[in-house]
Amino acid sequence: MTGLTRIVEWIPRPLLFATAALIQVALIVVMVYDRVRVLREGTEVTLPTRPVDPRDFLRGNYVVLSYDISNVPAGELKDTPVSGKGTHVFVKLAPKADGSHEAVSVHRDPVAVTGGEVLIQGRVTGGANCGAVRRAYCDGLQVSYGIERYFVPEGEGREIEKARNQGKVSIVAAVTPTGRAAIKRLLIDGQPVYYEPLF
Repeated sequence: MTGLTRIVEWIPRPLLFATAALIQVALIVVMVYDRVRVLREGTEVTLPTRPVDPRDFLRGNYVVLSYDISNVPAGELKDTPVSGKGTHVFVKLAPKADGSHEAVSVHRDPVAVTGGEVLIQGRVTGGANCGAVRRAYCDGLQVSYGIERYFVPEGEGREIEKARNQGKVSIVAAVTPTGRAAIKRLLIDGQPVYYEPLF
């Protein structure tokens, strides 16, 4: 350890600060690139939102979103063991006649999709505490996909919340082949209101 300390002492302080700054910038670039990749390469799916308790007001300039696909029947997973809190699952989405997507099944591992189907990855946040030892999937699961918050310009969240609670809000999400999702556009009455910038 003293050898490493001596080496660090020989490096000029400005060079150490510059290195630390470069590492921080590199981490930010990696995060931005990852999001851009999801938005560019992901398959688009349209998801209608559900009303949220009106007491859940705008916090920190974002709107809370809930979807029909947030609550799904466990299907084949019912009564099977849960691997731990926040277990990841894959929900198969299929297009409906109105152009939106609905959940058709939920799986522990990725499965094949056909036609307009898409596989989206989520984390189980509820419905995984059944069975004799409370470590099995229940009949229904609550699933979070990482698209439950949408950041909006300051002061514009209340109107979106009002439209959301009237069932007028939907989103277009980009979903990668590995199941990762990001919000691409927010729609009110089917019309784009906000586009997520690529950078």
